[in-house]
Amino acid sequence: MNLRKTKYGSDDPVTLTFMNNLASTYRSQGRWDEAEKLEMDVMNVRKTKFGSDHPDTLTSMYNLASTYMKQERWDEAEKLNMNVMNARREKLGSDHPDTLSSMHNLALTYQRQGRWDDAEKLEVEVINARKENLRAYHPDTLTAMNNLALHTLNKEGGMMQKTYSWRK
Repeated sequence: MNLRKTKYGSDDPVTLTFMNNLASTYRSQGRWDEAEKLEMDVMNVRKTKFGSDHPDTLTSMYNLASTYMKQERWDEAEKLNMNVMNARREKLGSDHPDTLSSMHNLALTYQRQGRWDDAEKLEVEVINARKENLRAYHPDTLTAMNNLALHTLNKEGGMMQKTYSWRK
């Protein structure tokens, strides 16, 4: 990667892709600081070079939000996820797979923040869009349905846990 940076520059699209892939590897390994630094660098260069609403910039923001989520930095993740979702809705439409992934990521963030109703609303939107575009038995639609079911179990489980604790 460093050789490529030297030869083609740090704002070369392929160099940025290499940096993004390395950051993804770091994230998978739990090397949060290294992943975050690379993702931040890639995001900033892409914002400058392509603009804030370019698909590659939005992917960089999405990846950084995922790193924040892995670190349980929910407020930072929420802000980025919200920005990505809104930009993708505007650029790609509400039914585009990337928009739906962004909605799901934001719903997960809401779940972790205990914002069950906000999370459920987004998950239902994802299911309805996937049913409409992919049909009810498509794997992505079924995954969305499963996500909502898990959300409901987590919500109910949390409520049952609170009830049980209160009874003690």
